[in-house]
Amino acid sequence: MKHLKILGATLLSMAAFLNSSPVWSETPEEKGFAVAARSDRSDRGFGDSKAEMTMVLRNAAGQESSRTMQFTTLEMSDESVGDKSLVLFSTPRDIEGTALLSHAKILDPDDQWLYLPALKRVKRISSRNKSGPFVGSEFAFEDFTASELNKFSYKYLREEPCGDLSCDVVERFPRYENSGYTRQISWVDTTDYQIRKIEFYDRRGSLLKELIFEDYRKYADKYWRAHRLVMKNVQTNKSTDLVYGEYKFNVGLTDKDFVKGRLSRLR
Repeated sequence: MKHLKILGATLLSMAAFLNSSPVWSETPEEKGFAVAARSDRSDRGFGDSKAEMTMVLRNAAGQESSRTMQFTTLEMSDESVGDKSLVLFSTPRDIEGTALLSHAKILDPDDQWLYLPALKRVKRISSRNKSGPFVGSEFAFEDFTASELNKFSYKYLREEPCGDLSCDVVERFPRYENSGYTRQISWVDTTDYQIRKIEFYDRRGSLLKELIFEDYRKYADKYWRAHRLVMKNVQTNKSTDLVYGEYKFNVGLTDKDFVKGRLSRLR
């Protein structure tokens, strides 16, 4: 009995100590990174992909023009190395053959090259010009490189409804130089861990653009892809839609398909 009393007193003392001790919890920065990492890593392992898409440009008066293109991506399995992507325009005729090749980096400037068939030359996009509009759209050159996890630092803000879902709201700050944005705020759903919305803030700290991700579809019972992206410039009231067709995965792309020397030979 004496031993039982001692044991009981010991357990009570331990319980009192635990109740009085501070409980460890994630900081907003740690939780923000965890949400972003969960979203990013839910897509790991797709290998490569190809999709046809239509770009719809809309001015402030609502007048529209459209372009069609093909978008291909090669995944890099190492998180310290960015993915590679290629955009190739097929219509209208005056920009047919125009191509943008992107090699995403983490903290170093992304490598990007633009091929202009009318000039028959490949132009390297300077890191200081990546905030400029891509072919007159509301997407900047930096928006067309992979949004790698470690290109940003993060801060968790809150959880709130987003349509029929619930979303974690996370603020992220570009860690790479010469970004056109001081910060971005993303809404990541807590069900499928996909980004539903991003707000982009310009170098003055003002809200510049909003990007909405719609029509998500699941491939191979694992990979989610939004089939409609709507980028609206809230300062000019212009917008650009990217409407994707069906994705194809593991189509056999390699590093050789994403080299600068091939741009002038693409059709």
